[in-house]
Amino acid sequence: MRSQPDADSGVAARFEALRPPLVRHAYRMLGERSEAEDVVQDAYVRWHSALATSPVGNDHAFLRTTVTRLCIDRARSARARREVYVGPWLPEPLVAAETSDPEAIVTLADDISFALLLALERLSPLERAAFLLHDVMDVPFSEIAVTLGRSEDAVKKLASRARAHVRTPRTRPVAPVSDTLRLRAQFLAAIARDDLAALQQLLAEDVVFISDSGGKVPAAMVPVRGQDHVGRLLIGLSRKGPPGARVTPAFINASPGLIISDSDHIIQTVALEVSDGHIAAIYVTRNPDKLRAISLAD
Repeated sequence: MRSQPDADSGVAARFEALRPPLVRHAYRMLGERSEAEDVVQDAYVRWHSALATSPVGNDHAFLRTTVTRLCIDRARSARARREVYVGPWLPEPLVAAETSDPEAIVTLADDISFALLLALERLSPLERAAFLLHDVMDVPFSEIAVTLGRSEDAVKKLASRARAHVRTPRTRPVAPVSDTLRLRAQFLAAIARDDLAALQQLLAEDVVFISDSGGKVPAAMVPVRGQDHVGRLLIGLSRKGPPGARVTPAFINASPGLIISDSDHIIQTVALEVSDGHIAAIYVTRNPDKLRAISLAD
């Protein structure tokens, strides 16, 4: 007969195997890494308590349902907070070191890209849950109906409405990692040379620059659009940049990106969305609250 500590360690090991996809799901629901981790930990406590009273037939389904319901509750309050957010809002960045496997990381790009997460912000929490569970995680509508406490027809309508509002590059062929990394290198080189013409050639005509500071540090307070405006903004920001700033290549939400830091802290992250051989969007996170959990070793 197993001792209680052995039983508890077995339960913990079962949970740890399921944690990564649960955190990813919670992050897609909320757009906040720390909130996602809190939700998954709360789900673990509820699952562990349930195991103490009766067997759980499907651990993953139980935890996925619990995480989804907890996220729906939190998403409702998050929507209210974002209505008074100062300046553009971006999801909390997920950082992977350049030493990570680029090919493995890029396969995640569609599921955690800034483009998708910003599109999901237009949905109600129930629409968001139905869309993510069915279109991203391939959960049958019958199971989603139980999770959301709605009829199967109702969740099909929720997913359909969500699909109509989500316009993302999910179906676009993924550019080879070597191409996206080369484009990032050219982007950095053009800025270092102060070469506006070369920089603009790398940008899509309708490129958008979005900077999230939460009103806590200087940043553009509205999105900046177009080759000329974005190119000039980037050159201007480079000229005003802090002397001695360190630029560390990284993957930000599975896109080629950069971590800008000084000797004391991370100043910002920069994610580049690449489409058809050009930079289609630049997402800059400057809000210190969203950078606190990041280390250069991530």
